[in-house]
Amino acid sequence: MIKHLWQRFIRNIDPWLLLFTALVVLYSVLVLYSASNRDMNRIVNKFVFFGVGLGGMWIIANIPQQMLMRLAPPAYILGVLLLLGVALFGEVTYGARRWLNIGVARIQPSEIMKVALPMMLAWYFQRNEASLRWKNYIVAAGIMLLPVAFILKQPDLGTSLLVAAAGFYVLYFAGLSWKLIGAMTIIGSGIVIAMLDWDTCNRVLHEYQCQRIATMLNPMEDPLGSGYHIIQGTIAIGSGGILGRGWLNGTQTHLDFIPERTTDFIFAVLGEEFGLFGNIILLILYLLVIGRGLMIAARASTLFGRLLAGSIALTFFTYAFVNMGMVSGILPVVGVPLPLFSYGGTAMVSLMAGFGILMSINKDRQLMKGG
Repeated sequence: MIKHLWQRFIRNIDPWLLLFTALVVLYSVLVLYSASNRDMNRIVNKFVFFGVGLGGMWIIANIPQQMLMRLAPPAYILGVLLLLGVALFGEVTYGARRWLNIGVARIQPSEIMKVALPMMLAWYFQRNEASLRWKNYIVAAGIMLLPVAFILKQPDLGTSLLVAAAGFYVLYFAGLSWKLIGAMTIIGSGIVIAMLDWDTCNRVLHEYQCQRIATMLNPMEDPLGSGYHIIQGTIAIGSGGILGRGWLNGTQTHLDFIPERTTDFIFAVLGEEFGLFGNIILLILYLLVIGRGLMIAARASTLFGRLLAGSIALTFFTYAFVNMGMVSGILPVVGVPLPLFSYGGTAMVSLMAGFGILMSINKDRQLMKGG
């Protein structure tokens, strides 16, 4: 009976992607145990989140790719309508309007767009595969910018950048011209440089967002206030050295200097206790996850599958890069969790859902190959 259930579970599961994911989660539990001061409740919850994520991943992995394609437009439309609902009726928390109360629960529609947007763009390019022209990329850019504008308005700069990145990766894999990418890079660099001026920044972004940029450039200007997170994160990572202070022996961690050490700043705990060596192990595991995702994308049987799988893999990279960058002080603090590593259920389940999509795409390739 158990053998039958196990075979049924793994039938459409990609074993390599599951293995690499499980290794990251197990590694995170080791660090979380120390970061939470040996709080077993958080460890149990972490495994519960992982179990729920596995269930969602298995369900999505068993959905045929054609059905995923049919679900893309309604998922995107629903996401946009929910974002509109947030703009009109959303709850304001800490000065931001990001949550929508639907009676039975509070939801954050911007999380839906992290998957719905790349699905919609992949569907659009699949529909126009035979006659792609420059105007198709303009339409695709409009599809991408609509939800991004809603999310920026909330305001939520971090999530808007992640959603925009997920959409951009689809455009890139769809054959976006390198000349246009170069032009966008130059324009983007110019905007970033302009944002370094306080007055210019305030005309474009919210004051707190400009403050985060200023803090990144000079955290010592307010060491006990806005600069505290970056300063403590860099101290912890630097004090870890090559091999770290040892598991459960981090002084910055256990003397409560590192803020949000189980969530957004857990990378600082890893750096302090396991050092550069521990960081490299995590990077290798992440590269294995990303590499497997890109391999699935390269072997996908349809354009939809290639674009969507590639976007999911590189969006995972973006999560990791942004979190490590903000903890290390080279990027502004934007509240992005370390994928699969930070404590929290929503991010874990959404990432596992993305892996389920990868497995669905990989399963369809195997079926076509077998046929």
